[in-house]
Amino acid sequence: MRVIEAILDVFRNPQFYSITLTASTPLIYASLGGVFSEVTGVVNIALEGIMLMGAFVSTAFAYYTGNPWIGILMAMVVGVGIAWLHAWASIKWWGDQIVSGTAIILIAQGITGFLMKPVFGQVGQTDLEKFKMIKHITKDINPIIRPIKLPFPENSFLGQAFGTISPLVILAFVSVFIGWFIIYKTTLGLRMRSVGENPEAADTLGVNVYRIRYFGVLMSGVFASIGGAFLSVGDTGIFKELMTGGRGFIALAAMILGNWNPIGAMFASLLFGASEAFANQLQSSKLIEVSSSVKPLFNMVPFIVTLIVIGGFIGKTRPPAADGIPYKKSE
Repeated sequence: MRVIEAILDVFRNPQFYSITLTASTPLIYASLGGVFSEVTGVVNIALEGIMLMGAFVSTAFAYYTGNPWIGILMAMVVGVGIAWLHAWASIKWWGDQIVSGTAIILIAQGITGFLMKPVFGQVGQTDLEKFKMIKHITKDINPIIRPIKLPFPENSFLGQAFGTISPLVILAFVSVFIGWFIIYKTTLGLRMRSVGENPEAADTLGVNVYRIRYFGVLMSGVFASIGGAFLSVGDTGIFKELMTGGRGFIALAAMILGNWNPIGAMFASLLFGASEAFANQLQSSKLIEVSSSVKPLFNMVPFIVTLIVIGGFIGKTRPPAADGIPYKKSE
C-alpha cells in the first residue's frame, strides 16, 4: 500500500511535471531532427553523437564568451557540420547509414573526452570556478540560459510546476509545430515526403533528390545539437563526459513511436520524459525507502519503457518506404 501511495504522491507533486518538461525537451529536439532526416529517406542514428558535441561546444563557448546563446549558436554550426559528414557519406557515396552514424557517435565520444583537459582544464566534468582560475578568466560567466517567469501564482500548483521555464523548452514546442507545418503544408515538405517514399518518381518529376536529402540531414544536425546544448547550457550549466546518456537513441524510439510525425514524436518524447521524471521522484519519495543498491535500477526505467513501448508498437508504425535506402541516380 505504501508503494501505491508513493506512486500517487509522485503524480500529485508539481515537481514531477517540471522534471517531465526538462527531461522531454532534449528528446523533442532530437526526435524532430530524426523526423526531418528520415522523412527524406536517410536513417540518422548519429543523433546521439551530434547531441554530445552540441552539449560540449555550447558549454565551451558559453564559458569562454560568458554568453550561453553564443554557445547554442556555435553548437548548431558544429551540429550542421557533423550532419554534413553523415550526409556526405550516406548520400553522395551511398555508404551504409547505420555504419556512418555509429562512426560519428564514436568520434564524438572520443573528441569530447580528449578535449576535456585542454579546453576545461580537467576531465570528468566541468567546474566553472576552477575553469576561471586555470584559464585566468575574471569576467562574469553565465553558463545557463536565463529562465522565463510565467504569470502563475507562486504558491499555486501551476506556479510550482511551470512558474519558471527555459526559453529552450518553449522553443522546442514551437519548433515541433513549425516542423509539422513545413513537412505537411508546404511544397518543400511535399518534396521531402516524396523523396522519402519514392525517390525515383520524385527525380522523374524534377525534384533534386540529393539536395532534399541533404536538407533533411542538415536540419537533423540543427535540432539534435540544440537538444544537446539544452542538457548543458539550457539546464545544468556544466558538461559531463557522455552526458547524453543514450538520449539520442531514446529520441529515435520517440520518432518511431510518433510514426515519423513531428507532433507524434513530441508526445512520445513527453512519455519518455515522464518515465524519467517518475523514476527520479519515486526514488526520492519519503513514503518508501529505497536502498542505495537499488537506486541505479531506477535509471533504467526510461530504457525499459522504451523497449516495452517500441516492442508493443512494432508493425503498427510505418516508416517512409525508401528510409535507409541509398538513392543512385540512373544515367
